[in-house]
Amino acid sequence: MSVRDRGFELVLKDYPKEKVDNLLDFHRKNGGLSRYVKFRYFIERELGEFATEERVQQMADQFSGIMLDQLKKPELLIDDSLRFVKRNYQRINMHIVSGSDGQELNILCESLGINKYFKSILGSPTPKNELIRHIMSEYKYDPAATVMVGDSINDYEAAKQNNIAFYAYNNNRLKANHDYIESFETLQ
Repeated sequence: MSVRDRGFELVLKDYPKEKVDNLLDFHRKNGGLSRYVKFRYFIERELGEFATEERVQQMADQFSGIMLDQLKKPELLIDDSLRFVKRNYQRINMHIVSGSDGQELNILCESLGINKYFKSILGSPTPKNELIRHIMSEYKYDPAATVMVGDSINDYEAAKQNNIAFYAYNNNRLKANHDYIESFETLQ
């Protein structure tokens, strides 16, 4: 079970299992969407209740605490991509754009000692397509010379909305329909 799956289960442990399972299915099908969207979905679609910002934030904060505890483990980093980043960060501008909470992401990257390799580390609640648009504008990147590497269909959609190339990685379900990076070792 993935760390994030377990996080959702822990936050929602007092709710009916069937409804939590439905949220987990939604979560797995929508990798890359922020937890705020997923908790709002759970409250509105599964529970049939109005999702106040306060309630969504409370669930997201609880989830964040679990993630900060669980994701600070260096062994969860993907060696293949980490080696590429360390070898190339001085010649390639790299950014992290994630559906994970932005503050949490910065804390994790700092605690893992990888923040120095990235020009920026950005996350939710701002949607990925807006984060990419911001980076493209702030750094004056040429869309024709910019690539998004991601592991979800939402990453692809964000790249498409910003007219940049997309390469899938670390998600076999994306192989059939997208350019796919099997290993960063081949990209020296």
